[in-house]
Amino acid sequence: RPFARSLLRFLGFIFWGTAAALAFGGIFVILMYKNYRYLFQEFFLSLPGWLAVLAALILLPTGVLAISISVKSSRYQQGTLMYLLLILLCLEISSGVLAQFYSIRMASELKRTMGYLVYQYNGTHSEGPGSRAVDAVQRNLQCCGVQNYTDWLKATAASWHLPAEKARVPESCCKEKYSHCRGDLSHLEQLFQEGCLKKLEDRLHFVMLYVFWCCTVLSVLELLAGVSNGILMRHQPFHDLRIL
Repeated sequence: RPFARSLLRFLGFIFWGTAAALAFGGIFVILMYKNYRYLFQEFFLSLPGWLAVLAALILLPTGVLAISISVKSSRYQQGTLMYLLLILLCLEISSGVLAQFYSIRMASELKRTMGYLVYQYNGTHSEGPGSRAVDAVQRNLQCCGVQNYTDWLKATAASWHLPAEKARVPESCCKEKYSHCRGDLSHLEQLFQEGCLKKLEDRLHFVMLYVFWCCTVLSVLELLAGVSNGILMRHQPFHDLRIL
């Protein structure tokens, strides 16, 4: 029992810290979907993030209960803690599985979507949502094209709705320090040359893997908390509240 109390108290403090880490990962997923939603066809891509944020919020009172029970056992608190741990396990397993699933599925869809948007590009100053999305991605990730800048050589001047002229890239491919850059391929030193697809895939894979491992580690810790709480409940059994 003393070991179970000490472990439960320790896990209570750990839950507070891991709640911040899990919330960070969840918010990162939500913001990524918000910033690049035109590239992601799946509306539910942000779902793992919302589940992670919800689990992080529930972790805060769970940590308080774990510390409180380690100091002074209460039947009501012990029963409530078990319920919260069960809810957290459901949320985190769901979030972890969805994060892993979308990390694998989105890789192929991103390549197809970005290729289509590059082909349909209408110019740097276009009001079309697809063109604005391409420019936003290239500026934010400091990249150019799908695989690399040469993808823009396949986009004809006619598809850009621009006067016929020598091949060039969008101005969003220009490095910020070159204020006079207009996407001229004769000045490659002024352009980002790395493709956007790999950068976007790496970012998506990182954030989804982060959420997955946060959920996995937290699930193990919550199982330990459940076992510790169960040991304390065994030495102080319920009489009139056996339904718990």
